Amino acid sequence: MSREFTGWLLDLYDDPQAGVVLWFALESGERLRLHQPFPIIFSAAGPAERLRAAWRWLQQQPEQVNLSRSQGHDLFISQPVTLLSIEVPNAAAQPRLFQHMAEVFPDLTYYNADVNLALRFAAVYNTFPLARCLVRCSDEGLVEELKVIDSPWELDPEPAPLRTLSLEPNCDPQHDTPASLRVSYGQHNYEFALSPLRPLLINLRGILERFDPDILLTTWGDTWLLPLLLEESERQGLPLPLNREATRSVVHRREKSFFSYGMIIYHGQQIHLYGRCHIDRRNSSLWGPDGLDGILESARLTALPIQTSARTSPGTGISSMQILTAMRGGTLVPWHKQQVERPKSALDLLKYDQGGMVYQPTVGVHTDVAEIDFISMYPSIMVHCNISPEKPVPTFLGSNEEPGLIPQTLAPLLLKRITIKKALGTMHPWDLRYKRYQAASAAHKWLLVTCFGYLGYKNARFGRIESHEAVTTWGREALLLAKEAAEEMGFTILHMYVDGLWVKQEGYTRPEQFTPLLDEIGRRTSLSIALDGVYRWVTFLPSRMNSKVPVPNRYFGYFQDGSFKMRGIDARRRDMPPFVVNTQMDMLNVLGQAASAAQIQALIPQALDLLRGRLNDLRAGRVPLDQLVMGQRLSRELSAYKTPSPAARALMQLNAAGKDKRPGQRVRFLYVRTGTGVYAWDLSDKPDPLTIDVAYYRKLLVRAAGTALQPFGWKDDRVSQWLGGGVNEELKVERVEIPVQTEQKVPMLM
Repeated sequence: MSREFTGWLLDLYDDPQAGVVLWFALESGERLRLHQPFPIIFSAAGPAERLRAAWRWLQQQPEQVNLSRSQGHDLFISQPVTLLSIEVPNAAAQPRLFQHMAEVFPDLTYYNADVNLALRFAAVYNTFPLARCLVRCSDEGLVEELKVIDSPWELDPEPAPLRTLSLEPNCDPQHDTPASLRVSYGQHNYEFALSPLRPLLINLRGILERFDPDILLTTWGDTWLLPLLLEESERQGLPLPLNREATRSVVHRREKSFFSYGMIIYHGQQIHLYGRCHIDRRNSSLWGPDGLDGILESARLTALPIQTSARTSPGTGISSMQILTAMRGGTLVPWHKQQVERPKSALDLLKYDQGGMVYQPTVGVHTDVAEIDFISMYPSIMVHCNISPEKPVPTFLGSNEEPGLIPQTLAPLLLKRITIKKALGTMHPWDLRYKRYQAASAAHKWLLVTCFGYLGYKNARFGRIESHEAVTTWGREALLLAKEAAEEMGFTILHMYVDGLWVKQEGYTRPEQFTPLLDEIGRRTSLSIALDGVYRWVTFLPSRMNSKVPVPNRYFGYFQDGSFKMRGIDARRRDMPPFVVNTQMDMLNVLGQAASAAQIQALIPQALDLLRGRLNDLRAGRVPLDQLVMGQRLSRELSAYKTPSPAARALMQLNAAGKDKRPGQRVRFLYVRTGTGVYAWDLSDKPDPLTIDVAYYRKLLVRAAGTALQPFGWKDDRVSQWLGGGVNEELKVERVEIPVQTEQKVPMLM
């Protein structure tokens, strides 16, 4: 007898006996475990004699396989590829068999060999995490029919009735030893002592069994909490039902450091569960102010499991989307990229390999400036110009050819991004959708930003450097077309940066006055463009080393709606202590009260008084030490430092105390006047407040204040003189003309 129901897909994983296991959340509150056969197919290509040898070898393996000869489509090869197709009925056995085969036959080319199981299933059944499905199953839990009845591209899908349990220690375990664990589920809140652990385990077991959460949301769960609970659970013989799948153990994935985009990245160890999802706020690349919404949106779009999507980079997400597009279209997914950059002449490099266009900003303070941005410019160009590695490089801004793999992947994502961005522009913040739309927009942004980089990434499966260069070529062309349109309509160009431009015209102060310009730019480029806002005033900052040299991405200003935007200043730096960041932001908020640039001078005394008050707090020891903590990322192993940086010196102290950090991790420390000049924040002993290097923090404050006040005649040295009493404090007689400039700068290509 069969049963039919509608539910949301929570989790999917392989099972040695059942093919794949699927967990569904039903509207009734029931959580249903089903299973389904799902054979895995991967392929190998190469010389005929090597394929025959592989055939014979596979027949001798203990894993049951079905072998056949077939042909497939490689994106980079014009002719069909002859393949040895290997069907593995047991999904759990396929990864081991493939790795063994790759070791024995490393000279073969492999396709569809290392694809995530969730992506394979999605390619066949159009599933994705939290997909709403119509399911028919037998009494034994065998899936007989599965139909997805919603889409990842829907703006307002019916939300899944998720149950979330939160676990959080009362303090940072890297800095101090937690004394208790806070547990919350809906309106239920508990706090349990961590010593002794046995009562906690008993209570936590009862809570898990009572509430049966779908998502276990932790803080430091991967790196500290769950390893502690699992170890103690095993030691005391008290099983902790973290998994819904009682017969499976939790999955431990090791920590790792790797090099990406010019920096060392660290991923902490991970703990994954079966049947429910574990998300660690501190070990998630997508966790933000909007909580789970961004993670769930990314999982829906990429089809990766929720707990996998939460921890992977946007690059892995966009790569997964490309793989899914390829598999659904019958294109082979290579294990390793085979293509290399084609030879180019010096003239070709000069013409195409230039990156984005940067038009040097006019340094100074400007009023009534409109910031106009192309919406996801590079992805829009990929879609509009049909830029894909298998396609010829376009010779014009637009294409009528059949969409390639990359445009097929990006088009629905780009449409959803543009639709949500436009909706947010007219939506009130108290709208129930606002928070979710913001989180979704952020997830879309990072996926779309990364897709451009992956197009030229040397190891990307579907990357090609010529396509990467074509995108920047047409990006420069689009920005020049926008510049020409603005100038023909009487606007002055103050700055252009890759995908945006800052313009002004006398008498243009209202957003609607810039609509004709937006329409004209859209007509000329065929790309979506939007008004980011109209600044009451904005200032473009020069280099610290030379005040005559502008810096393209260093500015701040206030929009007419009171919102603030900044780039390239101290408050944006992750290594700055909160005390300095907050002081600079508070000073800027004082200046932000000005309705126009002319009113700013009257507010400078108030900003300086605020700075003096903060310095007095610093000297008097009234600033909490945690507000003075610096943070720097380790770029290499400690032994590789020839001249130890402050972070490396702090790491030496941690190593001496039995604590370690890996390259890519951040080391926190205070500047002190003793020893090596730094004190590691995560040491067990607390630092003496009297040893804090007040002079160094004063220097950071003055520098931050100088950045905020420099456009109005107050550089670092003048601020220092004023603090020391060397400048007339009767600022009412200090009248400094605001340097509003209008001369044009020569554009610079980068």
